[in-house]
Order: sequence, then structure tokens, then C-alpha cells
Amino acid sequence: MPPLWRRTGLDFILLAVSLLVFRASSGNNYALVLAPEGVASISVSYWAFLGPALLWLGSALLLWRLATLALAHGRRPLARLVRPLTGTLAAATAASMSRQHRTMARSVVLLALAVSFAVSTATFNATYRQQAEVDAQLTNGADVTVTESPGVNAAPDAGRILAAVPGVRHVEPLQHRFAYVGADLQDLYGVRPSTIASATALRDTYFAGGTAKSLLATLAARPDSVLASDETVKDFQLSPGDRLNLRLKDGRTKQFRTVGFHYAGIVKEFPTAPKDSFFVANADYVARQTGSAAVGAFLIDTGGTHQQAVAARIRHALGTTATVTDLTQTRSAVGSSLTSVDLSGLTRIELCFAVVLTAGAGGIVLALGPAERRRTFAIATVLGATRRQLRGMVLSEAATVILGGLAGGALIAWALSQMLVKVLTGVFDPPPSTVAVPWPYLGLTFLTVIAALGAATLSGARHSVRPAVEELREP
Repeated sequence: MPPLWRRTGLDFILLAVSLLVFRASSGNNYALVLAPEGVASISVSYWAFLGPALLWLGSALLLWRLATLALAHGRRPLARLVRPLTGTLAAATAASMSRQHRTMARSVVLLALAVSFAVSTATFNATYRQQAEVDAQLTNGADVTVTESPGVNAAPDAGRILAAVPGVRHVEPLQHRFAYVGADLQDLYGVRPSTIASATALRDTYFAGGTAKSLLATLAARPDSVLASDETVKDFQLSPGDRLNLRLKDGRTKQFRTVGFHYAGIVKEFPTAPKDSFFVANADYVARQTGSAAVGAFLIDTGGTHQQAVAARIRHALGTTATVTDLTQTRSAVGSSLTSVDLSGLTRIELCFAVVLTAGAGGIVLALGPAERRRTFAIATVLGATRRQLRGMVLSEAATVILGGLAGGALIAWALSQMLVKVLTGVFDPPPSTVAVPWPYLGLTFLTVIAALGAATLSGARHSVRPAVEELREP
């Protein structure tokens, strides 16, 4: 008789509850992390993690159900699959696997659980590190950022001094102005659309109404285009192509004058920009309309290395005329979300444990299985089975467990990773556009599992060719 959990459909119940919790915790009005402004603490709603936990358990039980059904009622397909390894013993091997369907199904589920834990943990940690880096890059702007002091009108060609500093690969000027839209004063950033991406990372999630590349291309093709915040677009009911009049300070008269722009898209995040409303425009157009090409900051690309050393050299060259910040310094200072917490030490422990757990699960499920079926191998030997066919029986069972466990584990891990990252979207600022996959770690885990499974399989193959008389004499 099937176990109680199968008769009651516990796997389907857990999956249904998991989806309900996930839907509630990923809704628009739900905040996993609450960080009240002015309060030096955060509150985390841990109940949202119930969804991924139930998904993990429910998926494992569902895989158990499917593996049991496939092994118990799939003798013919199994016989065809194992025929290249067992030859004329294909039907007998399939029958043996079918009789042991409960044991083999448990082996598949155990391996799948270990694999899914390793893959989902590694994927989430990689996404966490990726978004922590994105948060720091948004705050600082680039590897190194030089911010001009108030009242200093630095020209774009002042970046030549910075470009001569050892370790600097590219220097990008960034205008910072203030613009009135109606009675509201907002920040305006003038950029060079063709080169801004050479100094800082611009992701599609920073924008709406187009990709980062397409909206920058619009700024380049139509210099009077402007990107506005979602709040401004809603307040003024803007549609792409609408004229938007902004009042900017004229560099000659020092008075605010109206400058016409055309709305091109929404900008939600931008390097060095504040969290509230702002504009992004073409720097050349802003300079022509205001009569000033003054730069507010320089974004410096160092190739992602030696940021502190390059920043120190720039400070020495500029003295106190500007503020110099580097990505390493900003990474440890940002505190807008949980991504300010460094999880590198905990991550290494988790990933090492995941590798050991996966390898152990793979080795155990195959090392114990053949030990329970030695008498079957002995009887097959008496009936005329060759050593090649006996090894084929062991390899057939191993291949079934490996394929079922790895495929099931990968599928569970994919669903679990997607759910975890979606639930934690409120933690990431900005949310990730894609899930980061740590391919080197996953490759190492896969090789470790295969090595453990291979060792267990070879051990089982050696036991399968023990003298039949010796095996049958044992009680």
C-alpha cells in the first residue's frame, strides 16, 4: 500500500501552499525588509521564506512519487534504456530495478535534494554578491569617482589630468545640474550617450520604456531627448515624444531659463543619482542651451582592480580641490539594504557543506544499493551471466540514479532559485535583471558528485563479480 503522504497528496498540498505564500510575499504592497527612515535598524519578515521551504519539500515528494511510478510501471522503457549495458539481461535488469523501486526512488530523491540545495544556495549567493556590487556601483558611480567641489566649474577636458594617472583606463565626465519642472526642483545629469557605458555599468533594470542601449541611442540620435523619473511621468501624464519644458540655470546670465526637451523614457536608477526624482539628458545639448559645459563629477574606470591605489594617486594629484571616492570604500559604507552585509565567510561554509553533502549523498545511495543486491548478482552468475553483464547491471542502476537525481535536483534548484530571488527583490536595490549562475562552483560540484558516484559504482561492480558460491553461502 502507498505511504500515507502519497494517499493524501501531501506533495501537491505543499506545492499549493508554497505558491500561495509566494504570491502573497511577492506582491506589490509587500515588504520583506522594513527599514524606517531615521531608524538605525531593519525588520525582516521571515515568514516569506516559508514559500521556498515548502517548494523544496513539496518538489522532493513529487519527485519521489514520479520516480516510484516510473520505476514500478516502466519495465519496458527501462529495458530498452539499459540494453546497451546489459545485453540479454536487459529485461531481468529492468525487472530487478522495478522490484527495488522504493529503494531506488529514495536514492534519486536523496541525490536530488542534495543537488538542489547546492545549486540553489550557490545561485542565490552569487546573485546576492552581484547585487551588492551593483548597489555599490550605483552609489559611487564607477570604480573611482571624482566629485567637484561646489562652485568649481571644471571643463570636460579636465579629465586629461585624471587619465594620465597610472591605473586609469577611462575617464567619463558627468554633468550635474538642477532643473525646475513646474515648481519642483530636481537633479539633472548630462551624459555623453556614446561613452557613458565605458565607465560605469548601466543595466536594463535601471530604465523603463526601452533597454539601456536603446534609450542611450535615442539620447544620441535626438539630443533634445530626456529621461524622466516614473513619478514625473505620472504627474505630468507624459507619453514618448511629448515636449517637456525644464528651467535650467544659464551659465552666462546665472538666471533660470526655459529649455525644451522631448520625453523619451523612464529612468529609475542612475550612477551617483539620488533615490528620488531626477532627469538624464544629452550633455552636449545641455551645454549648448545653457552656455556652460561645466562637469560635476568624473567617473573613472580602473578595470575593476586597484581602486584604492588609483584613488590614492588621484587624491595626491588633486589635493583638496575635489572629493575622491572608490568602490571599495563605498561598498563597505552603503547601508540601504541587507546587501550591505558581507556574507562571504558564511557563503564559503555553506558552499563547502553543499559539496560534501552532494558527494556524500551520491556515494551513499550507490554504495548501499549494490550491497543489498549481491545475491541477485550471484544468482545471475549461476544462470550464466557474464562479468560484463553483471557490471552492466550495476552501471544501469547507477545511471538511473544519476540521471534521475541530477535532472530532478537541477529542476528543483531552478524553481527554488527563481522563487528565492523573487521573494528577495525588495532587498536588492535595484532588483536583479537576471539570476547570477556561478558556473565554476557548479562545475566543481558536478565533478565532485560524478567522482563520488563513480567510486561507489566501481565498488559495486567489484562486489558483483565475487564468486557466486561464496555469496550464496552467506546468510
